[in-house]
Amino acid sequence: MDAMTIGVDLAKNVFEIVENTGRSIPTSRRRLSRSQFEHFLAHHSPAHVVMEACGTSHHWARVAQRYGHRVSLLPTQRVRPYVTHHRKTDYTDAAALLEAVRNPRIHPVPPKTVAQQELLTLHRLRTHWMTTRTARINMLRGFLQEFGIPIARGARTACTTAAHVLADSTVPVPARLRVVLPLLLVEIRELETRIAAIEHALAQVATDDVVVQRLRRIPGIGLLTATALVATVGHIHAFRDGRHFASWIGLTPRERSSGQRRRLGQISKAGDVYLRSLLTHGARSCLVAARQATRRQRPVTRLQRWSLDVQQRCGHNKAAIAMANKLARIAWVVWAREVEFSADPPTRAAA
Repeated sequence: MDAMTIGVDLAKNVFEIVENTGRSIPTSRRRLSRSQFEHFLAHHSPAHVVMEACGTSHHWARVAQRYGHRVSLLPTQRVRPYVTHHRKTDYTDAAALLEAVRNPRIHPVPPKTVAQQELLTLHRLRTHWMTTRTARINMLRGFLQEFGIPIARGARTACTTAAHVLADSTVPVPARLRVVLPLLLVEIRELETRIAAIEHALAQVATDDVVVQRLRRIPGIGLLTATALVATVGHIHAFRDGRHFASWIGLTPRERSSGQRRRLGQISKAGDVYLRSLLTHGARSCLVAARQATRRQRPVTRLQRWSLDVQQRCGHNKAAIAMANKLARIAWVVWAREVEFSADPPTRAAA
């Protein structure tokens, strides 16, 4: 372990620095500005820098690594119990980092590269614009319904129908709204153009990344899920096995056991919400494909047969989560062991 450990409480402009050389209490403390903090990292001897995994932490981790320091990013929720004296200040937060880093059960977050954060930004922008687009479409449908004009569900259907309604002079729409509501349609089309540009950029990443290409060959994992995994996970070897990886995403049951009684409840939902939702949607598509293959008497793989058996025993929703867990484990194997996914030889669906 490094002789000097530095706890850093990050902020926008003022950084609290606490240093410790292995004693029970910090040996020194100081408050620095952004420029002073980078100068401090550049001229300090190599040390172990500990920060919370929060906003700007990955940037400062890369800066510290560039100057020869070893960096640990600790999950914020795991550091909070080490804040003592029942008060929260910049100093107590930085001192808590020095205590939390000694716990071997707290696993640090690997610092993300610039390429990973670029991918994450693309995904965040796409999600934001998709949410805004859905809100605008719902607003348009609600406005027209107030005048007795129902609009069917579905983004494409709603926009097409609304455009025809606003262009038809016989439909009872107030004159002022005929001028304003088409602007809402223009905004929706602009958002769709932006979303298409994001997806095109993600597709370009997929053509150059071998890991993304391997992950996309797994059923239920497409362009969005594969690129989101690569951007969010970072270092796949930080997870010892597939179950650990699925647990990190939050797809394993929450356990409340005591004595000889073992009780498994709902999934923990402890990981990244975006990743978990993508894997769940992919699992639902796998279930639909398996049901269609069975209905049409087409061959199904052993994975599809397993998912149908789980669905018959536990229902569709639980089967979807079980399938998402399975997809996460398969993704870990394909990624960590650098192997290609190949489905089992298909078996003929039962008549």
